[in-house]
Amino acid sequence: MEVDMMDEEYAQAYTAKAIGKRPKVVVDDAHPFELEAYISGYSGRSYVDHLLHIMSVCPTLAPQALQLAVKEALKGRDTTLYRNVFAAYERAHQEVPEEIPELSAIATLDQKWIDDTNAKNVAERTKLEVDLKTYTSNMIKESIRLAHRDLGDFYRAVGEQASSLKHYTKSREFCTTSQHVLEMCMSVLELLMEQRSYSHIGTYVFKAEAALDSATNVRQPSGPQAPAGAAQANKEKRHAEREKVTSKLDLATAISHLGQGNYDKAAQSFLKVGSPKGLEDWFGKLMAPGDIAIYATLCALATFPRPAIRSQVLDNDTFGMYIEQEPYVRELLEAYISNRFKTVLEILDRYTARHSLDVHLYSHMLPLTNLIRSKALVQYFQPFSSIRLERMSQAFGWSVEELEQQVVSLIQSGEIKARVDRQNKILKAKETDQRSALFAKAIKSGQDMQAANRKLLLRMRLQQADLVVKAPKGQGGMHHIMTHPSELLSGDY
Repeated sequence: MEVDMMDEEYAQAYTAKAIGKRPKVVVDDAHPFELEAYISGYSGRSYVDHLLHIMSVCPTLAPQALQLAVKEALKGRDTTLYRNVFAAYERAHQEVPEEIPELSAIATLDQKWIDDTNAKNVAERTKLEVDLKTYTSNMIKESIRLAHRDLGDFYRAVGEQASSLKHYTKSREFCTTSQHVLEMCMSVLELLMEQRSYSHIGTYVFKAEAALDSATNVRQPSGPQAPAGAAQANKEKRHAEREKVTSKLDLATAISHLGQGNYDKAAQSFLKVGSPKGLEDWFGKLMAPGDIAIYATLCALATFPRPAIRSQVLDNDTFGMYIEQEPYVRELLEAYISNRFKTVLEILDRYTARHSLDVHLYSHMLPLTNLIRSKALVQYFQPFSSIRLERMSQAFGWSVEELEQQVVSLIQSGEIKARVDRQNKILKAKETDQRSALFAKAIKSGQDMQAANRKLLLRMRLQQADLVVKAPKGQGGMHHIMTHPSELLSGDY
């Protein structure tokens, strides 16, 4: 027990230390950021969560973020979230007291609102729990499911995510149709995305897809046939509902991959998301349309080859609707396609604040930027057999020393097959004997073909031997004796 307590205390201390060392985001003329314009794309808990993140990583915006967060938190019912806003500002003030004014000079805690809201929450929770007990004693299955759902919604609204998840999952036992299961899965997915529990999202996406397939394949009840026009309208309505749910599941899958650092899969999932109309009830509550454009673009630039970026991102009409929300994203993509890598890096640097102040992107900006930079260097050098580092430095806007460090790291990782002449500052590709390479490739192909043929002949001989053993006795009155497989390979064919 003592060891466990010591480990827990050490983990808490280490976490606090790690949080204190998080790099701060700079907002200035070179890295502009309009807080009110950015936060207007969110609402409710997501609105406050984004502001809490901004207060923790950008001290210069903390006073403005505090005022906006307090105003939004007072519209809800989560008193813990309201207190967390003030606690986050206090931590930010303690880290840089010379840059951030004291809390008392900006806002004060409304204790009366906290007491009144807690009293209302207790009254409603008691009513919902009594309803659940009543339905349980009467064994009304549908009413029990709805009671668990309502309790899940209530606990989610007051900030008790664990209790909310418990009631959502408990309602699964009382679902009588696939549509009920689908509704439960979607509620859990929204909760997991709010919590940023990326590793658990995939499980409920899988369950939701199975429920969606079952709900779609349910046969219509027999009876008088509806007019052709009404039947077509119902079919189109069901198709639209399915597309809407599918878009949400693709978005949840993409967020899960992004949160776990699977950037290639994240980009593919983001690009599969349907039109913004299917996600209207998630926009603001979970994310903004412009977020999808940014997430998909950065992940695609970090992992996709250039032809795929053009065909799947730039020429994607559906994804173009999201790009319209963030115009600089199209400029970034076109610069990359046109090999204007200096412009690409300048745009990424200019919008560093915008990307780092996003709750989902903050911890991934460094690896994503490094991947984009490395891919750009590899792509730029690909057509050359040798090139001066000075010329490359001008193309990327770096000093020769910085470029040399980047190139050496790529050579060591095997992404660039070349060597650096440090005296003359030249990058030379490794020379390969094309004739020897061709002969080696031909020999390797022949060896692979020979191995495949030997395996095929062995399989044929084994099948023939098996047929002989199972055949009736011949004229000599004896079965054919099967040889060992090793003897088959040494025999004459």
